[in-house]
Amino acid sequence: SSRRGSRPPARSRPPPSNPSPAMSSAIGAFANIAHKFVTWPQLSTQGFCNVIKIGTFCRTVVWPCVPPLLMYQYIRGVDEDVYATEVLYYKSGSKDAKAFYDSSRIGLSAHWRLQQDLETIRAAANPE
Repeated sequence: SSRRGSRPPARSRPPPSNPSPAMSSAIGAFANIAHKFVTWPQLSTQGFCNVIKIGTFCRTVVWPCVPPLLMYQYIRGVDEDVYATEVLYYKSGSKDAKAFYDSSRIGLSAHWRLQQDLETIRAAANPE
């Protein structure tokens, strides 16, 4: 019987296969090794003490050094940018310092490149 718009009979799909026992065993072995790797330092009393010593060292020596290093890197980056702007201003022969860095502007928009980009955006957004 041929009816218009009828679809061919759907093929039966095989049921989804379960992972093989070998794969399940491998996943279990991997999980076991990962757990042992994480809990290994705590296997003995000495290992447990080492974990405490390392944590104390990180908390008292390493962590207090991190904020000053981050601040140093930030200042160094800003200083390099300001120095490049000063060299550009000097070599341009211009007498208008605000064309390069306008300190009356808020935040990063004081930089000459951002001033130029903002002016380009303004001109495109507000065609005259």
